[in-house]
Amino acid sequence: MQVILPFEKSFYEDKHQMPVSFVGHPLIDAIAKRPDEDTKTMRSKYGLTDQPIIALLPGSRQQEIKKMLAVMLSVVEAFPSHQFVIAGAPSQSEAFYKSLIKTRRIKFVSNATYDLLSMAEAALVTSGTATLETALFKVPQVVCYKSSWLSYQIGKRVVKLDFISLVNLIMAREVVCELIQNDLNTQRLTQELKNILSSATQQRLKTDYKRLEEKLGGRGASEKVAGLIFDSVH
Repeated sequence: MQVILPFEKSFYEDKHQMPVSFVGHPLIDAIAKRPDEDTKTMRSKYGLTDQPIIALLPGSRQQEIKKMLAVMLSVVEAFPSHQFVIAGAPSQSEAFYKSLIKTRRIKFVSNATYDLLSMAEAALVTSGTATLETALFKVPQVVCYKSSWLSYQIGKRVVKLDFISLVNLIMAREVVCELIQNDLNTQRLTQELKNILSSATQQRLKTDYKRLEEKLGGRGASEKVAGLIFDSVH
């Protein structure tokens, strides 16, 4: 097996006695190979102002987006000097997002999450791969997660984990704040967003993100996989 997350190696190797190679994560290469584009040009392209950007990544499924975006949008008025921009998932229409937006202060970009993260000062992110992408762009974030009461009760009994975000799971400690279920409310989210906008927290997170990228093995994951496959057949 070739795995892309460091904790997978010990899981399969130690617990299941399978030969495993950790090759690193291909997201690092995907992000590193993005063409450079001037921030001013990108802001103009997406109709954004010069105000600092807070990116909203509410997920990809409609029910998830409805639930997460409602809480994320509830903090907007507490940050009048920032512009909030929703990263639209390619699987959802712009009309769907517009039906959820109740104020003109909210901006929207479709299928351009990486462009948005490259410009963002901070982000509110639904738990999933997006938390890792946000970290690799070195953007301070608050991780958000809320499901139905029954789903959460079943999930926490079946899956025994200390964290839900890939960032914290890989680092094996709390690097980014996770707001789960009842903790994900307007008051807590406002408080934590203010925290990650502070210069001290931003510096700490960027230092931790650098260490995260090192733990992920740096660039070259696909080449490593190709090399291992080549070696195995010769």
